[in-house]
Amino acid sequence: MLNSIDLFSGCGGMTLGFGWAGFNSVLASDIDENCEKTFATNFPETPFLCGDLSEFTIDEFDKIITDKIIDVIIGGPPCQGFSLANKRRNKVSQDPRNSLFYEFVKTITWYNPKSFVMENVKGLLSMESGQVIMQIQNEFENAGEYGYEVRTKVLRASDFGVPQSRERVIIIGIRKDLNLVPEFPSKKGEKEITVEEAISDLPKINAGEGEEKMNYASKPTNDYQKFMRKNAKNVFNHIAMRHTQRLIERFKAIRPGKNLLDVWETHGAVQRGNPNEKSKVKFSQNNLRLIANKPAPTIAASFQSNFIHPFLDRNFTAREGARLQSFPDDFIFEGMRTKMSWEKGLSQYQQIGNAVPPLMAYEIAMTLKKVLENGNDLEATKEKKTLVNNEI
Repeated sequence: MLNSIDLFSGCGGMTLGFGWAGFNSVLASDIDENCEKTFATNFPETPFLCGDLSEFTIDEFDKIITDKIIDVIIGGPPCQGFSLANKRRNKVSQDPRNSLFYEFVKTITWYNPKSFVMENVKGLLSMESGQVIMQIQNEFENAGEYGYEVRTKVLRASDFGVPQSRERVIIIGIRKDLNLVPEFPSKKGEKEITVEEAISDLPKINAGEGEEKMNYASKPTNDYQKFMRKNAKNVFNHIAMRHTQRLIERFKAIRPGKNLLDVWETHGAVQRGNPNEKSKVKFSQNNLRLIANKPAPTIAASFQSNFIHPFLDRNFTAREGARLQSFPDDFIFEGMRTKMSWEKGLSQYQQIGNAVPPLMAYEIAMTLKKVLENGNDLEATKEKKTLVNNEI
């Protein structure tokens, strides 16, 4: 079994996908306390270090990892602080907004794993006209004792059985001394999973309805639903938010694929503290009613208010969001369902929206596993072909 360290793990989307592929998570870490609770519920065998990664020492890691060989370090460190206005590399690396990326690199240097997988937003590729991604790749190419052969690609979740068109940058590195080249998973079939296929078997509840533990409303009607329900006997995290009657009437007026902008004059949002005046702030993704026969758009951390159910006049439940992210029904989310701005910790909705879709992580992990386990055979075959061609 291949061993992983999971950094910036969140609630565990990448951990779950890599686990399905046969990787053993020997240590996970994140700064959020609610992510720790969710992670502990779903991965009770994996030690979890909750806190700022920069404050942990190698001794604290070693105490948990002991003498295990680390095959891969995975995670999605924040990179939004990168700026190349100052061309001096040391100044850039010392920018506190970039520190977590360098902590990811530091951990790679500690353990010289065979490989790493880093996930990030698509916008990373265009930052500073492409200079930021070049710098990041350069850091990885020179990390640790040997450096890494690095490849970068944008992957779309819906290409891998996830009912969502989310795109993410995936950076994969393999230690240079292994003489292997990183590979990315291929698209799985032509048919995409739709919103309706993903959630239609869940209990039909209206605004304010639902219980923490519920029975299924019907039998699964497709393979995706069967997979989501494989190890589950009940539905959890399926409670609909309460809405005012004014909001419900607004939702009723919004057709599939349309949003608040399309019904603004009649049902527009009102100004805070002045309910008799319409708000002048308009967002195109506010109250977007999803189209049933297409994959969902990106399920972001704010999806609790971004989207309307394709058939019901309410926002999505946490479980419906989890389905659209490919979290199975036996994966339970802990912490507050929603949160106020002053509350600490990520809500269930935020945990779900921040996660890497497990099915996409699984395909990445399976491809990496194939390269790591069969790489020597592949290299031998290449060398043999080279010899034959030379003789010819």
